[in-house]
Amino acid sequence: MKNKSPIVKISDEIIINQIYYIRGQKVMIDRDLAVLYAVETKQLKRQVTRNIERFPDDFMFEMTNIEFQNWRSQFGTSKSDTMGLRYAPFCFTEQGVAMLSSVLNSKQAILVNIQIIRIFTRIKQLIIDNTELRLEIEQIKDKLGNHSKNIELVFQYLDELLEKKETSKPRKQIGFKLPKK
Repeated sequence: MKNKSPIVKISDEIIINQIYYIRGQKVMIDRDLAVLYAVETKQLKRQVTRNIERFPDDFMFEMTNIEFQNWRSQFGTSKSDTMGLRYAPFCFTEQGVAMLSSVLNSKQAILVNIQIIRIFTRIKQLIIDNTELRLEIEQIKDKLGNHSKNIELVFQYLDELLEKKETSKPRKQIGFKLPKK
């Protein structure tokens, strides 16, 4: 009977930290994906090159030598960490990561792929939400026009009052006090 390796659950934070911004796109590097899928980098690259028609340029690209040198120097990779870094890595976009599930059929690869796609979707939604919020703030600023300076002044006065209240000594209570029994 063949000994199957156990499926490992990977935290979202680990995956998020392995998403890089290269050529104006969010991508994941072949070496990081290989670790997540529990396969060797050369095996992942071999499967991709065997199925290269599934990976057009907007799904996957290879770093140029300049990008590769910049990327290596940015992360300060040492000589002991050159495993998988001798050659410029493949960079997979969200669609490329999704396509990897069709060439890597292990249970681990499928589960990790689902998790990665969900993270890419969440990142996209955060960017959309942030953009919508900025647009709403700009619309409010436009509506306020010249009044925005007055509103800023009001907030400045409020801040000063709060600071005075925090730094002032507590006042003595005045009024009638009942004698203690």
